[in-house]
Amino acid sequence: MNDLDTPLAGIRVVELSHVLAGPICGLMLADLGAEVIKVERPPKGDGQRWDVSADDSLGSDSASFFMINRGKDSVALDLKSETGKAELWALIGSADCLVENYRVGVLDKLGFGYEAVKARYPGLVYCSISGYGRSGPWAQRGGFDLIMQGLSGILSFTGDKGAEHPTKCGPPITDIAAGVLAALGVVAALLRKARSGKGDHVETTLLETGIMFTYLQTALALASGVDPKPMGTGYPTYTPYEAFEAKDGWIAFGTTAGEQSWHALLEILELTEIAGDPRFATTADRVANREALGALLTARLRTRERDHWVERLTEAGMPCGPVLKVSEMLRHPQVVAREIIADYPHAELGSAKAIACPLRFSEADPPPRKSAPPLGQRGVTWGPEGPGKPACPNRVA
Repeated sequence: MNDLDTPLAGIRVVELSHVLAGPICGLMLADLGAEVIKVERPPKGDGQRWDVSADDSLGSDSASFFMINRGKDSVALDLKSETGKAELWALIGSADCLVENYRVGVLDKLGFGYEAVKARYPGLVYCSISGYGRSGPWAQRGGFDLIMQGLSGILSFTGDKGAEHPTKCGPPITDIAAGVLAALGVVAALLRKARSGKGDHVETTLLETGIMFTYLQTALALASGVDPKPMGTGYPTYTPYEAFEAKDGWIAFGTTAGEQSWHALLEILELTEIAGDPRFATTADRVANREALGALLTARLRTRERDHWVERLTEAGMPCGPVLKVSEMLRHPQVVAREIIADYPHAELGSAKAIACPLRFSEADPPPRKSAPPLGQRGVTWGPEGPGKPACPNRVA
């Protein structure tokens, strides 16, 4: 471990995970300064290293693997061999936390389930991420983001207005957010451990994470008994608050609560003639007549370029912004100024770009920027037929 005063300095995490949700949790903890040791299965390691398309190549591994696993170390252990199991036990004994996202029951069969680990190391924080959790009729099923977006209801109310087919949110939101929630749970459990000396089993699921994203839609369904419908970029209880087409692109903006913001928008767009239109007199009226209002706003916005409207709306203090492609986002001056995309060391290429930690601390040190690890860089065990070496020395307290 380094001597920097990072938020999680001195914390060692064993990451028994693969693909996305578990590795996201490990990434969050590494970004906060924890030493994260990723345990991979030889001879190929995490499937995200190699099971990718041609567009995802970055040296020997994938760009996706680099993005999600930078800042970690790697050991390769065959957990079906006695040597590999012994080395994992030694590694767990040196750690503060274990993060896993195997299907429910898999680690129990291998001898590394929560109860077995707790019996040896009761002070360990053990974090599990699964599709459906350890209880309920679907507990044994595997979970994937697409399935969770469907089961949580997200697919049913995402997409263009009037769409009758399910539409997926572009990012794998349940995978990513489950990893972030798990990291929050780990930090909370570590804080409790610092007070009490007791470990804990932190658990979250992709299903509950997906349902978390429906706070607003579930509130409306519980209150009204009506299922939310796809609305494009619109907001169910307020308008205008969506993306509109300008002459050369799209712009997203929304009026704030109160009539002052609404009338300011009409001044900017030179649409004051509709200020007295009873269809748009109140928020409820505008929601009831959102299609007619949208048509009027779009007709005016299409007369000028996107940047013109962004400048005018910004001058008036109205929240707004252009709708960008990812390549445009990467060049946006605010993204550049905040150094949201940063250079990280790369074992083969020298350096590669990745999304930096989205948290900033005014006093704590940032952790040093580290590459994603080569497979087995801190040790490898191929099973009883091959030579093994210690995965990692036990940490001296």
